[in-house]
Amino acid sequence: MNFAAQRDSYFTNTHLERIREEVRHFAETEVRPRVPDMEASRSIQYELSRRIAEQRWLGATIGTEYGGMGAGHLAKTVIIEELSRVSGAMGAMVQASQLGVAKIVHFGTDKQKQQWLPAISAGDCLPTIAVTESESGGHVLGMAATARRDGDDYLLNGHKVFVGNSHVGDVHGVVVRTGTGAKGLSAFLVESDRPGFSLGEHQPAMGLHGFSFGELKFDDCRVPAENLLGAEGDGLAVAYSSSILYGRPNLTAVALGIHQALVEETVEFVSKRHRYGEPLSELPTVKQKLGQMQSQLMTARLAAHHAAHMLDQGLPCDTELMNAKLVNVEYALDSARTAMEVHAASGLGTDSPIERYLRDAYHIFAPAGTSDIQRLRLAETALGTSKGQWSERLASELQG
Repeated sequence: MNFAAQRDSYFTNTHLERIREEVRHFAETEVRPRVPDMEASRSIQYELSRRIAEQRWLGATIGTEYGGMGAGHLAKTVIIEELSRVSGAMGAMVQASQLGVAKIVHFGTDKQKQQWLPAISAGDCLPTIAVTESESGGHVLGMAATARRDGDDYLLNGHKVFVGNSHVGDVHGVVVRTGTGAKGLSAFLVESDRPGFSLGEHQPAMGLHGFSFGELKFDDCRVPAENLLGAEGDGLAVAYSSSILYGRPNLTAVALGIHQALVEETVEFVSKRHRYGEPLSELPTVKQKLGQMQSQLMTARLAAHHAAHMLDQGLPCDTELMNAKLVNVEYALDSARTAMEVHAASGLGTDSPIERYLRDAYHIFAPAGTSDIQRLRLAETALGTSKGQWSERLASELQG
């Protein structure tokens, strides 16, 4: 490596560590004290979500010309990771907002970018993306929600479920049917105060207490044609690119943060508890389990950061993103089980951080493809039958 490359690497690493320290301090001082209430109430954290947005971290991948950080995908990973280390729910809030950013960055018109990206960067707007429906699940082409042209507007009808930031979002990127087949999907920006738009009742889930991922309803919701993202027929591209290029690495970062917390909590536990006249940490069986957790954490972090770095370089990396999500989710779940084994009955109480981390980790399994889906896609890569890479198609916008 020449001197210039060493210098650039140094500044990049220093910048990332500064971001990490900044987010960690915020998470420890402003998020952690609220976690007990979040767990007890299971209520949506409107105020805290806004407070996090005000830190301008939602603009990590937004260019400086729109008031964003212009810091790239690796920095975004660090931000989500550090928030998730303290609260998987608030890490999930940021990752879901980043999905909302993606659709505007890659498919928005100049006018749409000027209208929304500065507001998101400043923390004045929380974006979402809404694709999934209860009847079709992950089968995007099976969706039934529609948009019908009516003069200078479109009328949207139907519903979307499992929408991250559903109840705190200000603008929703909604993919609906405007025709038949794969070319019959289109995407629209729908403001949360539009007539004909409503929210389903918030339903608390097993984990991620404080995060909203609920239902959006459209009943002749009138949206101007200028709110169309890209052209009619671009909806499938909006959905797939957001999921593959943002959903997978974002969820990877949430899993990584939870995994880090699992290791730290287990280290503290075995260092303080004594059995047979010595700390649990001195027992060979416990050391074996802790060593496994540490190894899996290190491997998971390498996979996550490597994939995000490739995104920042504009390199083909769909496969690396799939693998990063697979490795991070599976290893986080495995370490959660190991941590439970070490904690034994002490980890079962609802006031136990380990119990919370385990519940939260399960929420990262399905979105953007379960582990089985990632394995199927990786097998296609091995067999040479994959159908191209979104990271190549959108390379110019992905470079940090």
